[in-house]
Amino acid sequence: MKVGIVGLGGLGHMGIKFAHALGAHTVVFTTSPSKKEDALRLGADEVIISRNADEMQKHAGSFNSILDTLSAPHDMNALLGMLTTDGNLTLVGASEQPIEVSGFSLLFGRRSLSGSIIGGIAETQEMLDFCGEKNITSDVEVIPIQKVNEAYERLLKSDVKYRFFIDMESLKTA
Repeated sequence: MKVGIVGLGGLGHMGIKFAHALGAHTVVFTTSPSKKEDALRLGADEVIISRNADEMQKHAGSFNSILDTLSAPHDMNALLGMLTTDGNLTLVGASEQPIEVSGFSLLFGRRSLSGSIIGGIAETQEMLDFCGEKNITSDVEVIPIQKVNEAYERLLKSDVKYRFFIDMESLKTA
């Protein structure tokens, strides 16, 4: 099984960890060469710089599944072209703008496009049990409430590794 993870952020870093723990050959798509080292540290087997046409072409039609975590607009048809016959592209990141998909990107290769926002209680428990068994944790930065505005500015610049958590004890000194 070859799994692609699009985006190395809060959802993407967990996608890497899950795909790796499930034994998939895990490949990260990113526009930032500077994220390659982190992707490999988190469990990726390979990293594709998606702006590099040669790298994209080398992997075309080879993914069983791609998890798309981006919320920014991007080329969905290029990602669909990376899938094998009967491959699936699952959206978990939500763009505010409409997504443009060519019917041919789906029809040729019997590819599918799906989305998911969250599972129910049973699925959430199954995921937590799996995380416990495989020792999967989220990479977080704990910040005091006093730095929430700074954290927001960093969030806008994509300068988070990979989730912010507010230290609730800091509320006592606010």
